[in-house]
Amino acid sequence: MYSLNVRDHFMIAHSFRGEVFGPAQKLHGATYVVDATFRRRELDPDGLVVDIGLAGETLKSTLADLNYRNLDDEPAFSGQNTTTEFLAREIHRRLVQAIHAGRLGEHARGLDAVCVTLNESHVAWASYEHGLEPA
Repeated sequence: MYSLNVRDHFMIAHSFRGEVFGPAQKLHGATYVVDATFRRRELDPDGLVVDIGLAGETLKSTLADLNYRNLDDEPAFSGQNTTTEFLAREIHRRLVQAIHAGRLGEHARGLDAVCVTLNESHVAWASYEHGLEPA
């Protein structure tokens, strides 16, 4: 399996509901370093996994919709704990939508999987990986 990774970051504020979250129940901030890894069994006709420039631009624009936001105020996340794991899946979902819309080029539709990893720090991160069909 071939893979290509692009990286960017975004900053958010949020709070969690539930005793399991302890002090994170209070409003707090997070800066995530995001890795988007695109996977395919065979290279496309141009010898690529995916166009690295388009992949980077698409990740950046996907994260721009979340950057500098208090996720507690976002209607799309109403009633949802926006954990690192949840956000990894949400960013994956948005990237797959962009692939289907052709924003990563026609050949990107031949990808086998996309993995999104949100790095909270140098010692903690979470990922979500799935194919291009809705999870």
